[in-house]
Amino acid sequence: MKFIFTLCITSFLFGCVNSTIQQVRERETGIQMGDSVVVIGRSNRPSHEETEINFVACVAKDLAKGANALNVVSEQTFKDQTFPWFEPRTAPIKVNELPKLLEHRLLADRLSELGIKYLIWLDGKTQRTSSSGSLACSVSPGGAGCFGFLTWENDASYEATIWDTDDGKTVGRISSDADGTSYMPAIVVPIPIIARVQNNACNSMAKQLKGFLLNNASS
Repeated sequence: MKFIFTLCITSFLFGCVNSTIQQVRERETGIQMGDSVVVIGRSNRPSHEETEINFVACVAKDLAKGANALNVVSEQTFKDQTFPWFEPRTAPIKVNELPKLLEHRLLADRLSELGIKYLIWLDGKTQRTSSSGSLACSVSPGGAGCFGFLTWENDASYEATIWDTDDGKTVGRISSDADGTSYMPAIVVPIPIIARVQNNACNSMAKQLKGFLLNNASS
């Protein structure tokens, strides 16, 4: 199942962002009273390959607010309560290492105590893909100013793998991709017009995750 939508904001404050959402469902899902979810990324930070901490926090925050808000256990609380399995030295680096980890009886008991039904593993990052233009600033007795025009492209690409902690199997995957162009024209004063690609990818991912977890395949 694939969902695609495009958002293009051409206001004075934000650049243009294009977003793509894709969803693959493997099994039925559903949230019962008392069920919680946790959103985590790889923990062997710092590393240029890691999903940004602020993106993980953004998805968790969005899941816990608004319509159909979910009960979300924070990543730090989860790590503290499941010590030492998700500490930087011992945490899984790849998503395919999770099934074996979830087989530990003591860890399963900890997850049950926390009421965690689904573990959401995030991979991906936001990076600059290109830039062009120039900007020059100078100071003179008559004042200071900048002149020029800069543009740059950012791409935010993330994938969420959702695990059912009851049996340690995946129930599906959701990917969120956003790319956008930011601008900075300068006639005396630079005016940044920023494409909020990471924020857009976060909001799209959280919205899709809510729908995925709350509605089973037959709905």
